[in-house]
Amino acid sequence: MKKIICLLLFILGASTQATSQEIPLSPQNNPADMNLLKSETSKMSWFMVKDSIEIKIGDVHTEIRKEKDSVFFITTVVMKQSPSKWVDSTVVRAHNFEPIYHSSFNQQRDMVLKFDEKITGYYLDKQTSTKTQIYEEAHKPFFDSNIYPQLIRLLPLKNGYSNTISIFDYNPKSKIGVITATIKNTEKSTTQHNGELKQIWKVETTDEISDNSTTSTYYFDLSTRKILKQEIDFGGRKMLMKLIE
Repeated sequence: MKKIICLLLFILGASTQATSQEIPLSPQNNPADMNLLKSETSKMSWFMVKDSIEIKIGDVHTEIRKEKDSVFFITTVVMKQSPSKWVDSTVVRAHNFEPIYHSSFNQQRDMVLKFDEKITGYYLDKQTSTKTQIYEEAHKPFFDSNIYPQLIRLLPLKNGYSNTISIFDYNPKSKIGVITATIKNTEKSTTQHNGELKQIWKVETTDEISDNSTTSTYYFDLSTRKILKQEIDFGGRKMLMKLIE
C-alpha cells in the first residue's frame, strides 16, 4: 500500500508540473532570447490578395530602438487611399517585454495607455467625438497586444512548438482587458524572398481580439528572426505583407 501511495504522489506531482508548463507566456514567464532583438528599421508592403492577384494597399514602416532598459517599437502605416498615417508606439522593459506605454493615432481614433499598477489613459473616437478616460485593472501579467508578434520571433521555436500568450488589448468595439493569443503550430520550412530561397520558421497564430476567427502566419528568417512575410486569413479573404527593406 505504501508503494502505491508513493506512486500516486509521484503521478500527481508530474501532473502538477505538466499543468504549470501550460501557464500562458507573460513578462513573468518569458523564455524569449532578448539577444536576438536588435535596433533596426524595416519596411513591408501590404497587399490584398484576390484570386491569387496581389493588390497593393499600403506600406508598413517599423522602427525598433533598443536601449539599456527599454525597447521602443514605432509602427507607421501609410495606406494608398488615405491621406493620413496610422502611427502606433509601444515602449516595453528590455529584459522581459513588460509594457510601459502604448499609443495609437489614426483617422478614426486616438488612444494612449500607460501601464503601471493600473492601466490609465484615454480613448478618443473621432467619428463621434467621444473621449473615454481609461482606468483598468489587470490581475495577471501580460504583454501589450501590439507587439506580441515581435515576442514570437524571439521564442525558442522548434517544429511543433505551440503556446498561449497573455496580452492586453483595449478596443471598445471588440475586446477590453487581458486575453490570449495562441501559437497554434510552428514548422521549419523554406520560402522565396527577393529571389532567394530562405530557411524560415513558419508560425501560425490566432488571438481573441478577433475571437480567433483570423489566422496570422508569420515567416521568420531562421538565423536573424526578421519577419520576412505575414499572411492574414479572415472571413474567406486574405492579406499579405512582404519585407521590402
